[in-house]
Order: sequence, then C-alpha cells, then structure tokens
Amino acid sequence: MADYGYVRVSSADQCDDRQMIAMNELKIPAKNIYTDKISGKDFERPAYKALVKKLKPGDLLYIKSIDRLGRNYDDIQNQWRILTKERGVDIAVIDMPLLDTRQGRDLMGTFIADLVLQILSFVAHSERDNIRRRQAEGIAAARARGVKFGRPVIKLPENFGEVVKRWEKGKLKLAEALAQTGLREATFYNRLREYRKGKK
Repeated sequence: MADYGYVRVSSADQCDDRQMIAMNELKIPAKNIYTDKISGKDFERPAYKALVKKLKPGDLLYIKSIDRLGRNYDDIQNQWRILTKERGVDIAVIDMPLLDTRQGRDLMGTFIADLVLQILSFVAHSERDNIRRRQAEGIAAARARGVKFGRPVIKLPENFGEVVKRWEKGKLKLAEALAQTGLREATFYNRLREYRKGKK
C-alpha cells in the first residue's frame, strides 16, 4: 500500500505550485507524484496513464480538486469507477473531504460521496464549457476589432507579374524567380495560383 498524488494544469505555462504544496504537506514521496501539463478534456495523458499502471489495490491516490482529475462529466465518473471499483484504489480529494473513499463506507456514506462526485463532476464539466465559450467570444470580439489570426499574408511583390512571364517563357529558372521575388517555393506556387485566378 502506497500514497500517490496526481497534479494537472492545462498548459505548460500554468503554475502547479498550489497542488504541489498540498502533496508535500501530505508527505507524498516525489517519485509518487505524477504531473501532467495538458487539458483535462479527456484521459489521454501520459503521466496519468503511467500512474494508473502503477496503482495497486489498497493504494491511496490524492488529488487537490476534482477538476484536476478531469473536466468531462462522463469521463470523471468512469475513471472514478475504474480506480475504486475495478482497481481497488482509494481516492481522497483534498479540497472536498466528503470525497474520500476511506470514509463512510456504509450505504449512507457511499450515497453522499456519489452525490457529491456527480455534482462536482458536473461543475467541472460546466466550467470547461464556459472556458470554451469565453474563448470563442474573445476570438469573435478580436476579429470584430480587426485582429487577424494565423500567419500574416505575404504581400505580392510588385515585380511578380513580370517575373512570372519571364519564368513561364523559360527565360528564368525557378531558383532565379524565387530570388527575384523573395518568396519560398511553396509560397511562390500558392501566389501563382492566386495570380492566375485573378487574371481570368
């Protein structure tokens, strides 16, 4: 029987200090703390997968809050069932003492824990939907202000038409056409297609 910790943040630039402090306060060995820096939309996460393979019946898994486990309602419920029922692992959610499978193993305790799990899973799922909605609204607002997304459009060189004519007549090699326009080969051909369409 061993204690483990799972820590997750959504991206590499987010800070996991709060979660790591909680794990250290519980004196979980550093080698038993598994960290992912990836979205919680599903459970295709390298550290989480490695952790699940390591867990044995009777082990205890700590997570800081239910949304660190995941943000998809059905997936959270399913993973909880796999870990506790199929793998025989105990789980303790640090921020929610009611979600500690070591406590209240009677019918009432199990009912309360299941109810709390469903509510918190729903909240985590809803927050993920809200984040996506806010991102979409932010992108739409930025586009309305004229903000351009993606790679900047490379302006067509003033001499492009003349270079194309000479290249098509065989008076210029491709390397020379690229040098004179300052374009890379893929960009040259892309702009050539646009140029020809514009002339039709």
